Amino acid sequence: MADLRADAAFRRSINTQKGPCGTTRVETDSLGSREIPGEAYWGINVLRALENFAISGRPIATYPDLIFGYACVKQAAARANAEIGVLAADKAALIDRVCEEIKDGQLHDQFVVDIMQGGAGTSTNMNVNEVIANRGLELAGFPKGSYEHLHPNDHVNRSQSTNDTYPTALKVGLGLAIERLLAELKQLEDAFRAKGREFARIVKVGRTQLQDAVPMTLGQEFEGFAVTLADDRASFERVFVELGEINLGATAIGTGITADQRYAAAVQKHLAAITGFPIVTASNLIEATTDVGVFMELSGVLKRNAMKLSKICNDLRLLSSGPQAGFGEINLPPRQAGSSIMPGKVNPVIPEVVNEVAFIVAGGDVTLAMAAEAGQLQLNAFEPVMAHVLFENLKWMTAAMTTLRENCVLGITANQERLAKQVASFVGVITALIPEIGYEAAAKLAKEALSTNANIADLVVSSGQITREKVTELLSPERLTSN
Repeated sequence: MADLRADAAFRRSINTQKGPCGTTRVETDSLGSREIPGEAYWGINVLRALENFAISGRPIATYPDLIFGYACVKQAAARANAEIGVLAADKAALIDRVCEEIKDGQLHDQFVVDIMQGGAGTSTNMNVNEVIANRGLELAGFPKGSYEHLHPNDHVNRSQSTNDTYPTALKVGLGLAIERLLAELKQLEDAFRAKGREFARIVKVGRTQLQDAVPMTLGQEFEGFAVTLADDRASFERVFVELGEINLGATAIGTGITADQRYAAAVQKHLAAITGFPIVTASNLIEATTDVGVFMELSGVLKRNAMKLSKICNDLRLLSSGPQAGFGEINLPPRQAGSSIMPGKVNPVIPEVVNEVAFIVAGGDVTLAMAAEAGQLQLNAFEPVMAHVLFENLKWMTAAMTTLRENCVLGITANQERLAKQVASFVGVITALIPEIGYEAAAKLAKEALSTNANIADLVVSSGQITREKVTELLSPERLTSN
């Protein structure tokens, strides 16, 4: 049934791009000739990919950052080729103009090959080459498919290979996605830090291994959330810089075959100018063509961030549990009714959905690691699935941060009355008295407090060992929670 649906979807995609009377054009490759829908900007390579890779039903246009990155690469290549004199200026200008259109969001419906594809991304590269060529022909007044005037391979793909353009386009696209994630991560960090300031004077019971430990402030707890997210932000910023190392000029395996020796330096310069990213050419193009280490590193940072964010959400769920029979220390904003059977129940749905995103990210990291390990000799053929995992995880994590901040963190309030009551009878504060009365005396008071549930300050004063003034000083929020 899935195959029939995929086949039907493919036929619909073909039919929707036929001309006014169902017109077609004929294109030829080394395998033979095929009819192409007359209105399609893609050509025979894409047609074969559509037939071969009806897998996910998700075209590469699902990830517009990848399309944008590829347009930047093709634009830089055209400018570099024109600069060194291996591509006519008029052809380079057409390619440049189409790339600008693509970067502006045009023609994205023409990027139709499935994100899951064999061939190390060749179908994606040819999708881009064919769309640019046919749109360029249209701009020049020629019919689509008249490749003698502007050819997908000879002109759009000049000095290039899938094996250097695909990873470079992927890195540019990921850079864009990381920029958006960093902006959301900073806002989430700031939201937790603001809560830390708001709760700075509210003393609570700290816990280790889910058992009572020593006092802290609720503000310290939320400031800790902010600090751990700041650490992750620094890691993403480091990986962003590392993504700037590219292998353009490597062509097939890193030897630079078919590319002029001047091309690598020229295309690096133009790509840096087009993107504004810290683009540098790898020192060894053979190694750079087979290495996918930076993708593993990015996935690892994403997974670390996801797990830490998930742990924060676990804490929020615990701290807000109840509201009567749980911790009940904080109140999460009520977002929706929590039960179809229990009236008044409200669940921590926002932290829960962030937990779910974290689980997806963890699974994606396993997929990417397996794809990285599966590389052989001079190329890793599995970068398309890496692209899928990374773009998907970046998108989901960015959305998760937004919803956690907007729908949860900003509206959190402290249950101050409950916290004050807990602290007043909290045996752990006796730890602060040890420097004054010693461990043995403190232990006796702790035992008595546990058996009577008495107010700790009153119990200590009644023991005659410390005055009320001294107890007040020792059990002040500043003394109990100082770093």
